[in-house]
Amino acid sequence: MPVSAKVAILVENLYEDLEFWYPYYRLKEEGAEVTVVGTGSSQLYRGKHGLEARPDITAEQADPGKFDAVVIPGGYAPDYMRRYPALLDFVRGMHGQGKVVAAICHAGWVLASAGLTKGLTMTCFSSIREDVVNAGANYVDRPVVKDGNVITSRFPADLPAFCKEIITSLGEARVPPISER
Repeated sequence: MPVSAKVAILVENLYEDLEFWYPYYRLKEEGAEVTVVGTGSSQLYRGKHGLEARPDITAEQADPGKFDAVVIPGGYAPDYMRRYPALLDFVRGMHGQGKVVAAICHAGWVLASAGLTKGLTMTCFSSIREDVVNAGANYVDRPVVKDGNVITSRFPADLPAFCKEIITSLGEARVPPISER
């Protein structure tokens, strides 16, 4: 991974604590500059297990051109995240520029709401499988799936494989989005 990699990690209340903090610190450990991007609904977000996260910027302030990757943690937060047009625009912008878009667990909801799942091979938490399939995705049950510039995983136990794939992908050249293949 390039030491200068800039990664946005999204946050909203009721995020899955491990799915936020594990990638946050793992990417920092690799030398990435990690920016916490909130929906704008609060100055402090609490995870499902009580850990707090403060955003550095809001989704409205986030410019896809200034980041190499976006990480979308799961938990219940994605159901709130997908209600913010600026957040969906940011994720769409990252995808459209061929940047790494990484979603774990319930974060598949954000990909679906952003219109990125049609024709995408992906995985997610089992309870939203039908949602992503109905949004046009090809669901597979694997710890990590990479399709173009999109990386998906199922749940916290997949975090080692998820983070490894993000780090590997940040070291690769720009991958064209599905629409360009």
